[in-house]
Amino acid sequence: MTDQYFEDRQRKLLQLAALGYDPYGQRFTDVRSNADIRSFAERLSLEAGQTDESAQVRAAGRVMLRRVMGKLAFLTIRDWTGDLQIGISRAKVGDAGWQVLELLDLGDLIGADGLLGRTKTNEVTVWAETITPLCKALRTPPEKWHGLTDVDLRYRERYVDLFANPEVMQTFRARSRIVDAVRRYFAGQGFMEVETPMLQSVYGGAAARPFMTHHNTLDMDLYLRISPELHLKRLLVGGMERVFEINRNFRNEGISTKHNPEFTMMECYQAYGDLSDMMNHVEGIFVHSIEAVGGGFKRRFRDYELDFTPPWPRKTYSELLQEHAGIDWRDTDAVLRKARQLGLVREAPAGARAHVEAEDPVLVANKIFEATVEDKLIQPTFVIEYPAVLCPLTRRKKDAPDLALRFEAFVACMECGNAYTELNDPAIQRETFSSQLAGEGDETMRIMDEDFLKALEYGMPPAGGLGVGIDRLVMLMTNSPSIRDVILFPLQRPLGKTGGGAGPSTSNKE
Repeated sequence: MTDQYFEDRQRKLLQLAALGYDPYGQRFTDVRSNADIRSFAERLSLEAGQTDESAQVRAAGRVMLRRVMGKLAFLTIRDWTGDLQIGISRAKVGDAGWQVLELLDLGDLIGADGLLGRTKTNEVTVWAETITPLCKALRTPPEKWHGLTDVDLRYRERYVDLFANPEVMQTFRARSRIVDAVRRYFAGQGFMEVETPMLQSVYGGAAARPFMTHHNTLDMDLYLRISPELHLKRLLVGGMERVFEINRNFRNEGISTKHNPEFTMMECYQAYGDLSDMMNHVEGIFVHSIEAVGGGFKRRFRDYELDFTPPWPRKTYSELLQEHAGIDWRDTDAVLRKARQLGLVREAPAGARAHVEAEDPVLVANKIFEATVEDKLIQPTFVIEYPAVLCPLTRRKKDAPDLALRFEAFVACMECGNAYTELNDPAIQRETFSSQLAGEGDETMRIMDEDFLKALEYGMPPAGGLGVGIDRLVMLMTNSPSIRDVILFPLQRPLGKTGGGAGPSTSNKE
């Protein structure tokens, strides 16, 4: 945009005001959406060139196209449901209305009252009797926004991206329907929606680095939550037997096509449930989401053709690691040899054994799993029976205590859900918290959550718990390749600033 264009639009703004129009904040009620008007035209069964003298409609939207041909003009206006053509005849609107037309620019918001008809080329058109300026755009919209290769600019100026690219608007309308479908699903299963604190004095529920803040009045440090898990479990103790929450989590870590520092999670907990119930809930969420946006169980995402038809296959962590890496995660020597081959361990001094800082070999095995298995998990799959070391909040398998009653749901090489049969033994929970504090420093809790342990000592019912990343769910349902495509205002690096950040977290329920 140049100053010339800006000044020209300001001049037109003053001219509209001189004509008696309020270009900002004017009330304009009883507007029908463009989609509704087009549907109305279909029901009227109008033929090309016809106008229905009884079909009076009122439309409003942003001017996206302007064509003037002598004493006849056509505007294309856009609202959040799509485009609509407005026909303007000088004879119909008079000299005053035509003067308004001459002061309109692309990007302006207008209202139009008129009769519904079709042009000779059969285009649904509102033949305007009056044109009302509703908001003057002082900046010129990009002519070829859709063709820009600078996706960073699209994320920064989402307000332009939304009105300039109809498919972006439809993605976020779909997101709204998906979130509503998830809520309706859990309500239908007898769950109660709750809200738990975003500001926490002790953070937990995942192994992740938090954002820190300070409350001045109480003079205390607080953390933006990394997970609602421990508060939701407190509600189970209190007798709320089926609870869920859809809300933001915050993790002070890396950004990628699958990670944003603030993201939306659904977490649910079901008293007297277990892992199998949580699998049913994952499938139920996807079924209801697909019904909300349409397109069927077989759908495309990136380069994959996915089939979401339930039931999804179940595969164990051990069999997948054996199949794709050729190792048993319990075999420390084999794990370290494979890790060296993949460059996942430091080279040790001559004669010393290779190792990974102070990491448990099981954690090394999990890095191998991430490097060799996850990119093979294309079709919807439940990965079950994770090593218990990886899952400090999870109940152990009775006949194999080194295995956790946990699954992760993978689709298109991406984790989209995580669930446990929950640990409710306060003694074992204290032991695993202590292990976390001793082993991972900044990456986990700094302080033992004594209040949560106290709650467990009052007795938490056996339960199943599930977390599903809403952003990733929307990515899959809308064929959006990046998480930033489904978050309205993703975090962006300041303009002109370069540099990296920490990698994504290893979470309990992300």
